[in-house]
Amino acid sequence: MNRSSKVRLFVGAMFLVGVFAAYTYQATPPPVLTIEKVYDDLYMIVGDGGNVAVYITSEGVILVDDKYDQDHAQIMARIRSVTNQPVKYILSTHYHADHSGGNTQFANETEIISTRNAHDGIVKHLQSNAPNNMVPARVTFTDECSIFLGGKEVRSKFYGRAHTNGDAFVYFPAHRLLHSGDNFSSNPAATPLIDYPGGGSVVEWTKTLDNVMNSLDFDEVMPGHGAMSNKVGMKAYRDRVEVLRSKAQALVRAGKSQEDLAKLMETDYKWAPGSMFQKWAVPGMMTELK
Repeated sequence: MNRSSKVRLFVGAMFLVGVFAAYTYQATPPPVLTIEKVYDDLYMIVGDGGNVAVYITSEGVILVDDKYDQDHAQIMARIRSVTNQPVKYILSTHYHADHSGGNTQFANETEIISTRNAHDGIVKHLQSNAPNNMVPARVTFTDECSIFLGGKEVRSKFYGRAHTNGDAFVYFPAHRLLHSGDNFSSNPAATPLIDYPGGGSVVEWTKTLDNVMNSLDFDEVMPGHGAMSNKVGMKAYRDRVEVLRSKAQALVRAGKSQEDLAKLMETDYKWAPGSMFQKWAVPGMMTELK
């Protein structure tokens, strides 16, 4: 076999290897999303990120959050399983990619609304592990906004710092129901992920939840993560945050090191070394709890 034939054979073999690799490679598909009925006109989409509220009106759908970019097709499929109305508005609870990553797909279809600080969190790429193509809301507010659609009302309001400095609570007056974003999780073992780079605060967290519970008339809570809950569940979570803060503060004020605090959080609250909880929260608590 001459040199030219060998070269052609090698190139052909490499081409077939490439074709085979491309044919057999499959990207890991996103987890399957499910939709749960809360009321005849209000649903919750669960899985792969934060809980999405789906509020159906005669003039369109209002969503709370939109998960990751990769979940757009499934979100739309779940919505289409309960209504043919178009998605008109999305109210973002905060800027993290598991709640606002879907903005990249929805921005061309609907109006996205968030607090100004949530908008800025995306623009400034404050979440270090977020995709680079995150899209912020076009419409922002600093205190409160309301949407009126098809004779129904939804309110989104900033009550204070907690998970971040731009967390919105979304209220459905007709059902006395609140979407809390990541300011509350109904998972029994959940602890607060305090995003200090994004302006979060473990000191203000309990104050913010107190403000919500004392000033807003609601019974049920759709948490950022976990199953549907209620005001009693939110109060129990608030009390757990206070206990965590008190333990951490006692250690910090006793002059212990950051390594000591990290070990406490690992032992008592199962914050894994190198986790976001450790990276985002521990240095911030060392400063805030002095």
